[in-house]
Amino acid sequence: RRYRIRVEADRFQKDWTVSEVVEKVLELKHWEDVQGVLNRWVGRFARKNFPLLIKEITQRGSIGHSNEVFKWMKNQKNYCARTDIYNMMIRLHARHNQTDQARGLFFEMQKWRCKPDAETYNALINVHGRAGQWRWAMNIMEDMLREAIPPSRSTYNNLINACGSSGNWREALKLCQKMTENGVGPDLVTHNIILSAYKSGSQYSKAISYFQLMKGTNIRPDTTTLNIVMYCLVKLEEYGEATDIFNSMREKRAECHPDIVTFTTMIHMYSICGQIQNCRAVFDTMLAEGVKPNVVSYNTLIGAYASHGMSNEALSVFNEIKGSGLRPDVVSYTSLLNAYGRSQQPKKARNVFDMMKRNKCKPNIVSYNALIDAYGSKGLIVEAVEILREMELQGIQPNIVSICTLLAACGRCREKVNIDTVLTAAQMRGIELNTAAYNSAIGSYMNVGEFERSTKMYRSMRAKKGQVTEAESMFSKMKMAGCAPDVVTYTAMIHAYNAAENWEKAFSLLQEMEMSKVNLDTIACSALMRSFNKGGQPSKVLILGEYMKEKNLPFNDAILFEMLSACSILRDWRTAITMAGLIEPSLSTGSVGLLNQLLHFLGKSGKTDAMIKFFHKILASGTEVNFSTYTILLKNLLATGNWRKYVEILEWMEDTGIQPSNRMYHDIFSFAERSAGAEHAASIYHRVGLLKEKSADLALDRSIQPLAPSHKANEVLMTTLSHPKDQACR
Repeated sequence: RRYRIRVEADRFQKDWTVSEVVEKVLELKHWEDVQGVLNRWVGRFARKNFPLLIKEITQRGSIGHSNEVFKWMKNQKNYCARTDIYNMMIRLHARHNQTDQARGLFFEMQKWRCKPDAETYNALINVHGRAGQWRWAMNIMEDMLREAIPPSRSTYNNLINACGSSGNWREALKLCQKMTENGVGPDLVTHNIILSAYKSGSQYSKAISYFQLMKGTNIRPDTTTLNIVMYCLVKLEEYGEATDIFNSMREKRAECHPDIVTFTTMIHMYSICGQIQNCRAVFDTMLAEGVKPNVVSYNTLIGAYASHGMSNEALSVFNEIKGSGLRPDVVSYTSLLNAYGRSQQPKKARNVFDMMKRNKCKPNIVSYNALIDAYGSKGLIVEAVEILREMELQGIQPNIVSICTLLAACGRCREKVNIDTVLTAAQMRGIELNTAAYNSAIGSYMNVGEFERSTKMYRSMRAKKGQVTEAESMFSKMKMAGCAPDVVTYTAMIHAYNAAENWEKAFSLLQEMEMSKVNLDTIACSALMRSFNKGGQPSKVLILGEYMKEKNLPFNDAILFEMLSACSILRDWRTAITMAGLIEPSLSTGSVGLLNQLLHFLGKSGKTDAMIKFFHKILASGTEVNFSTYTILLKNLLATGNWRKYVEILEWMEDTGIQPSNRMYHDIFSFAERSAGAEHAASIYHRVGLLKEKSADLALDRSIQPLAPSHKANEVLMTTLSHPKDQACR
C-alpha cells in the first residue's frame, strides 16, 4: 500500500495485477523493451510478487519472454534468489529441450546460495531424458542421493523414461525393480513408461507379457496403456486382439475413451490388412465422435490409399488437410507422390514433387525414391536416372531402395546395359545388395533373356546365404560339444550376420555374450556397431561407445566411423564434438575419410565455428588435406552465409597448390547475386576476381616453364632441389 501511495501522482506508474503484467509483456516481442514495461509496474517493489510473476509467465511457455523477465528480476534491489523460482525456470527449459541452459541454471542457483531440492533434480533428470542422455540422468540421481535427498516416484519415473526413450529397456526394468525395493511402488505412469520402453526397443512380445502381469495388480490401464498394447499387437500381426481392445474402449468410454492415437493405430492396422474401406470408416467414426484429426492421422489415411494406387482418394484426403487449416508435411507429399507412382502417373507425381519444393517442404530420400519408382513403373528409365542424379546433387545419397527401383525399371524396359550400369553404380557407392536387390537383378536379367547372368546372380546370393548357414551349424555344434565360444567366435558370427544383413540375429548375439559373461573387445564392438547402424538402432551405438569408455577399450578408426554415423543419424552434434576430442590425439595417423566425415557432420549441424577449429587442428598436426576436405568446408560455409571465410578457404587452396574447381567459383558468384546484397556482392566479385587472376598467372607460369632450354631447365631444377628451405619442390 505504501508503494501505491508513493507513486500515485506519477502517471507513468501503473498498478497492474500480475496477470495484466504478463499480458502486456507477451504483447511485445521478446527482444523489444520488456524491461520498460516492467519498470512501470508498481508491484515490482513487493518481493512476494516475483515468484507469482515467474510462475504465470513460465506457464504460458514463452521462453524468450521468461528469460527477459528473469534477467530483469535479478537486477532489482529487493530481489532474493529462491529455489522455487529456479525450479520453474529449469522446468520451462526442460519443456523446450534446452539441456545446456537448464544445467547452467542449476549451477547458477547454487552460486546464489539456493539449495536444490527434489523438484530441481526431477526437472534436470527430465530434460536430460528428453535429450536421450540417460547416463547424465543417472549421474544426476547419484548426486541427489549424495545430497541425502530421497528420490520420489516422479524421480524414478523421469529416470525410467530417460532410459526407455533411448531404447535401453533393460536399464528401465532394473530401475523399476530398484524403485520397488526402495519402497516407492510403481504407479500407472511407471507401467506406461515401461511399456513404452519395450515398444521403443521393438520388444513387442515382452510388452504384451508385461501388460498381462499389470492386469493382475490393482492399477487399471488408461488410454495411453491400451494404445501402446494395440500398437504392439499390430506389430505382432495379432489384428483380432487389437480390434477387440478398440471395441472395448468404445463400449466403456467412461473408463478409457479412444483418442487420436487409438484411431490412427486402427487406420494403420486396416491399411496393413488391405481393408481400405475400413480405413475410411474408422476415420469417419473418429470425426463423428468429435475427435479432431491431426497431420499424422491424415497421412496414415493417404498412405493407405497410396499403397493401393488410389490416387483420386489420396488427393481428396490431401486437400482435406489444407481445408482443415493444417499444413501438409513431407510425409503428406511423399504419400500423395507414391499414390500417383503406383497408379502410373509420373507427370502428376512430378507436379507433386515440384509443389513440395515450392511450399518450402524439403524432400527426403523416401520422396526421391517414390519419384524414381513413379518413372520406373512407367518404363521411363532415362527420367528415373535423372532423378537419381538430382538427388545426389542435393546432397542425398541413394540407398538400396533406389537401386532396387532402378533395377526393376531396367527390367521393364528390357535394357541389359542399364542393368549392368546400375549394379556398377551400386558397387561404386558402397551399397551392398540385399535379397530384394538380388531378386530385382535376377528378374531384370530374365526379362531381357540373360539367363546365364541371372543364374550367376542366383548362385552368388545362395553362396552368400550358404556361408551363414554353415557358420550357424558350426557354431551350434561347438556349443553342443561343450566348447564355450569366446569373443573371437562371437565376433566371427556377428560378421557373418552382418554380411547376410541379418541384423536381429547379430543383436541377439550381444545378449548371449552378456549372459555368458564374455567380455567384448574392440573388434567385436566395431562389428556390433555396424549391425546397430545398419539395423536402424543408432542410439545403441552410442551406448556401446560409453561401455567401451568404462572398460577402457581403445577406439580405432572403424569404431569412430560408426559412432559418427550414429551421431549423424541422430543429429547429436554434442556427442560429435566430444568425439572430436577423442580423435585429436591421433590426427596425424587418422584416415582422411574419418576426418572428412566429422567435418561434414559439424558443418551440416550448423557448427561451422567448431568445423573450422577442427580443420585448423588437422592442419597443425601435419595431416594431408585433399580436395574433398576443402569441398566439405566450402559447401557448409556457404550454407550458413559465411562468404568471407569461404573466400579465405579458396585463398588457402591456392596457397597449398590445390586448384579450386569452376563449381566453387560458380557457387560463390551465385551467392553474391542471390543473397549477399549490393555492397557485399561487389566485395566478393573483387576478391574472387583477384584470386582467379592469380590462379591464371600461376597456370601460365607452369605452362611456360617447360619451354625453357633443357640445360637451363636442368640447372634451375638442380638449384631448386639444392635449396634447403624449399620442401614443397622436393
